[in-house]
Amino acid sequence: MGARRIRREQVRVDQNLSRRTNGMLKMYERERRLVRMTEIIKKGKLPYTPAVMSWLSAQLDKPSTRIVQADVDALLNPIH
Repeated sequence: MGARRIRREQVRVDQNLSRRTNGMLKMYERERRLVRMTEIIKKGKLPYTPAVMSWLSAQLDKPSTRIVQADVDALLNPIH
C-alpha cells in the first residue's frame, strides 16, 4: 500500500516496455551490422579497423590478436 511498492511496480512496467522497444531496435541493428561487416571483410584482408576486429573477435570467440586470415575465411564460407 506504500509509495515504495507503487514506484517499484512502475519501474518494472517501464523496464518491460523499454526492453520490448529497444530489443526490436537492437535486433534490426544486429542484422544491419552483420551485412555491413561482411561487406567490409570481403573487400579487404587482415588487419581490419578496430571496429571490425572487435566484431570478428565476438563472432569467433577469440582475442583479436589471435585472429588469422584462415579464421576470417572460415567465418565467411561456413561448410555445412
